[in-house]
Amino acid sequence: MKKREWLIVILPLVVTWLVDRVTKLWATDITSVKSHGPLHFVLHHNHGAMLGLFSDLPSVLRIVSLSTGGAFLLCTYALIQYMLPIKSLTLRCGLSILIGGILGNVADRIVWGYVVDFIVVGTPTLSSPAFNIADALQWVGYALIVFAIIREGELLWPENNSRKKFWVNLSFQLKYCILMMAVGLSLTLISLVFSYTYLRVTIQELVGNNQFLLNKFLVPYVITFIIICVAFCAITFAVGKVLSHRIAGPIYAFERYLYGIMRGENIPLLKVRKGDEFKELEALAEEITKRLNVIKAERTVNVVEFNDGINPDDKPRQ
Repeated sequence: MKKREWLIVILPLVVTWLVDRVTKLWATDITSVKSHGPLHFVLHHNHGAMLGLFSDLPSVLRIVSLSTGGAFLLCTYALIQYMLPIKSLTLRCGLSILIGGILGNVADRIVWGYVVDFIVVGTPTLSSPAFNIADALQWVGYALIVFAIIREGELLWPENNSRKKFWVNLSFQLKYCILMMAVGLSLTLISLVFSYTYLRVTIQELVGNNQFLLNKFLVPYVITFIIICVAFCAITFAVGKVLSHRIAGPIYAFERYLYGIMRGENIPLLKVRKGDEFKELEALAEEITKRLNVIKAERTVNVVEFNDGINPDDKPRQ
């Protein structure tokens, strides 16, 4: 995509986050219920996820895991934006709005340890759970994503742009995936050792060698980190599979093209699929085809001229 289109895609994320921050700062000054028909504004501290989910988990596990999950989703968002085969501004903007809302709540957990909710819709007898602008905009993002998938599904998964198999060069692609997983796993293990040691030493400095408190804080942390590590490795493997396919696929197609020429088959022009690397192979294959056609034409002309130069009355010597 062009720079202007990338700006259009990223802008909803920034705007969503800023609107959420401004409204939450305003909401922190609410001291009593403010009602406007079925719409009510009341300050509420949400220690869980969306609509209060996971609020009964231990605070360390809840805050760390939900905040880290938000950062994890941000990285996933960047990968999805990079790997989408079409520009589809509707889909991409929907993803940006969704992630912007998630990051708004993640910022709350990092700064305050809880999420500020302040909107309630309904009557005294029947009302919605408290939510905020970020929660509402996330549903807008979901709606845009679903709408784009329904409307542009054929463009997302075009039949003429997909290969029958994803493992076109098994040994190379597996090495590529394992290498990516190894790098990712190494980084996560380094982060685990550093953060675990830092957290343990900090707790011991504050409360001494209290095994109960150490287990209370460190065990949930390690469990959460392991879950994130496993998910991260799975995603890096999947990303490695896709990226390696974009490298191996064009080479595989070019090899088939060359083998077809060697066997004298009529091979159509090589077309590299969208998102694949080595797009210059298309021009190279086209140039090879042109040169071969010129050589064939020259040979045909020479054969015709040679046949025309033979006198039919001439008889071969006995």
